[in-house]
Amino acid sequence: MTAVDNLWYLADEADQRAEQTYHRLASDHENYVEYERTRTVSRSRFRTVADRIRENGLPYGAHTLVYRESGDLLLVRHEGVDMWVVPGGEVRPDESFREGARRELQEEAGIDAEYEGLGILARVAFRSDGHDAWGVLPVFAARAETTDLEVADPDDEISEARWFNDLPEDTRDRAELLTWRERAL
Repeated sequence: MTAVDNLWYLADEADQRAEQTYHRLASDHENYVEYERTRTVSRSRFRTVADRIRENGLPYGAHTLVYRESGDLLLVRHEGVDMWVVPGGEVRPDESFREGARRELQEEAGIDAEYEGLGILARVAFRSDGHDAWGVLPVFAARAETTDLEVADPDDEISEARWFNDLPEDTRDRAELLTWRERAL
């Protein structure tokens, strides 16, 4: 089997897992914002995300969209992508998606939150060298129970956590976060 065939097979397995994950999340939740993104990536990056997707359907893990009563949203500064993002990351094999999102929230912002359900369910497609695969990005909605922020990220990717009423222009998926806030709050 050639390297091209191996990558095709990996992409096929990733697609199957993403489909299962997407349908499970969609059937367990309602009233979430949905969107799609397509990213063209290098062959090595494609292999990395397809491997992640094959494990649990998630290329980027699970995330939390946290709000306070004022409507402010919590964002963290991710130095690897040089943008403001919602807290989140990899889900460990022994965790549910929500448990992984909660752990990441604690590491990246140091707060507790009451989880309310799924806020955003995104499909992220990846293309490389004639290959395609897609994965799921679940973003859980949660109301902050504590609001004093403290970053303790063991990966040193997060440099700052901050509450925002007006989201910065360099916020990843800014339009979708604003759509969610408009609908939910």
